[in-house]
Formats: sequence, structure tokens, C-alpha cells
Amino acid sequence: MVEVPLGKDKIVVRDLSIYYGNVAALKNVSFSVKDREILGVIGPANSGKTSFLRAMNRLNDLDLSSRVTGSILLNGKDVNREMDAEEVRKKVTMVFALPLPLPMSIFDNIAYGPRRHGTRDKKRLEEIVEKSLKAAFLWEEVKDRLSSSAMKLSGGQQQRLCIARTLAVDPEVILYDEPCSGLDPISTAKVEEAMFELKARYTQILVTNNVKQAARVGDRIAFFLMGELVEIDEADKIFTAPRDKRTGDYITGRFG
Repeated sequence: MVEVPLGKDKIVVRDLSIYYGNVAALKNVSFSVKDREILGVIGPANSGKTSFLRAMNRLNDLDLSSRVTGSILLNGKDVNREMDAEEVRKKVTMVFALPLPLPMSIFDNIAYGPRRHGTRDKKRLEEIVEKSLKAAFLWEEVKDRLSSSAMKLSGGQQQRLCIARTLAVDPEVILYDEPCSGLDPISTAKVEEAMFELKARYTQILVTNNVKQAARVGDRIAFFLMGELVEIDEADKIFTAPRDKRTGDYITGRFG
């Protein structure tokens, strides 16, 4: 793997709180994410990890009970106050725990986003599909059956297809919400390989309950607990000398 130097702050989170009704899922969280960094986010259930991802690309807008205070800045712009939801979701895409291919061909799955954003030229769409599938390490496996249904792919292939689909709209940030939770070790390794290769261009945030995966993939690690950010630091420091005892207890399996 080629080391890619981290850039300046891509995302700045300031005093972020997220509520569902009167329940606080996240409480006054502040941190930053560097350009081209893979930030691993770990913590037990109900710690606020997924709520943060949903706030990052405005999916919380779809839940009428949710309320967000504080700010998330992307390239210095507040995603809630200075950008509309469609613009945010084009720049910040998400890969979910379960692969969600569209019930159409492999080609049309990848071309769907670019078409929605106005790309109609067939040659240009073909270029985007090939480039995206190569970046997600799927091209060689599917290049001869692009017209076949995406639903026929294996689970691991479907997840890499979903990654390729996010890349097709040329985002700046990729969010992963437990992307390997239902995959076998070989498929997981291929997804992780894709993440490493994507570091050259994209900022990535990986929520995972697999602390070993976070250690393998993350440049830095954020540990969330009961809606609070306990600590954030370089991966080797988090896993060898965490500052907070609760972090060490979680990593070593004493709770969670």
C-alpha cells in the first residue's frame, strides 16, 4: 500500500448534538477529519456512531423527530445552513451495512447517479462505469456481464458494487456504516483493499464494531460511548496506549 499524506481539515465538527425527540443520541461532539484520511469510528451500540454518519450527509432530514444543533463544516461550509441536501449527498455518499443494489443491470446501477445528475452521453457513461468498477476492485469480475442483473452478484460483490455506485457521482467523502458486517473474510479483505486504494482521492469515515478492522484500516480512531466522544487519536496510539481507561476496556472486550 502506498502511503498517502493527509491533507488539511476536510470536515470540522463543532459542538454537534443530535436529538430524536427528547433523547440525545450525540452530545456536544467536536473533532475534525483530514482530507484523504480514513477515520475509524468505534463504540458499542447506541453510542451515536450511525447518528453522526446520518447527520454528515443529511439523512437525518428524513426523520421528523430528529434535531441537530452545532455544526458540521465541509470544506468550510456548514452542511445544514450553507448547502442544500442534494448538494451534500452528492459530495458525501454512504455505503450501508447491507448491500443495496438497485433491481437493474450492473451497468445501470453505476450509471444511475450520473444520469440523475444530467449525464446522458453513452460513451461518457461507459467511461464512468468502467472507472468506478475498477476503483472498487470489481471490474475484472463483472466486465463481461455488465448487462446482467446486479441482484445475481454475491454479497461481497454487491457491496463493492455499492461502493462503485457512490464513486460514480464523484463524491469527496465516503461514509461506511458497518460495510463488512455481513461479509466473509475474503470479501471483507477486498472491501478493505478498495478503501486503501481510494485514500489517494477520497476522505473516508468507517463506522465498525470490528475493532480489528478499525485497527487495520483507520489512520485515526474515534471512540464513541453513550453519545459522547471519549477520545480520538492515531490508530496505533488508540490501540496501544489509549488515554482513557474506557477506551482500553472497550478495545480489550471488557464491555461492549
